[in-house]
Amino acid sequence: PGLQAGTHLVLLPAMVAMLLLCVSAALFVTGFPADCSHLHKNSPSGVYVIQPAASPPRVVWCDMDTEGKGWTVVQRNSHDTELMWKQSWTTYKYGFGNVQGDHWLGTEYLHLLTQQGTYKVRFIVRNKANVTHYAEYDIFRVENEASGYPLRLGRFSGDGDDYLTSYHPKKGGIHDNMKFSTTDRDQDQYSGNCANSYGGWWYDRCQNVLLNAKNHILWPGFCDNGDCASSLILVKPTDVC
Repeated sequence: PGLQAGTHLVLLPAMVAMLLLCVSAALFVTGFPADCSHLHKNSPSGVYVIQPAASPPRVVWCDMDTEGKGWTVVQRNSHDTELMWKQSWTTYKYGFGNVQGDHWLGTEYLHLLTQQGTYKVRFIVRNKANVTHYAEYDIFRVENEASGYPLRLGRFSGDGDDYLTSYHPKKGGIHDNMKFSTTDRDQDQYSGNCANSYGGWWYDRCQNVLLNAKNHILWPGFCDNGDCASSLILVKPTDVC
């Protein structure tokens, strides 16, 4: 089920062989695209191989249907997922799950992807009434492992309220500029370890928003009780210089 830490390089050659037909011939000359935004605009959504700067090739899902096209999917979750989100630091680092379903691309790959330019992010949640909502930030970056993979976000836009870069003392504080925490590496601002309750995330004290959890997908105003049906995190180069 998906790529696990230490196995992705072993599985990759076979996957690449199967996926070459999905990649346009123009990309064969220079290698794999740096992200999904380099695919031809008429390419269908699906599984592709990308290679961010300083990164090994990586199998991803490219979303060519969402507004703007060319989005690289870095997270997908469903409320009743079989995926366990209480994973170790190393498992989060290299990613887990299946890119065709629920998965986490890998915190290290998020860093490598977003350090090669200026990226934006779109967080999408679907509530239990099957209504989709989104929050977009015009800058999205994950710093390196040595600094704790902290989250950097820019200006907010969307159809709800900003719960990532605004401070909410009666909820979980703030998420922007927080380090990533897992069950075996506590880097939050809480007296306990927030990740022990649900899974790895950029916690403060603990969360306003939480998408990495089993049976609990939370975004205030859209699904206040953690009952969102699904979540999706998409990234692509930003329009901001």
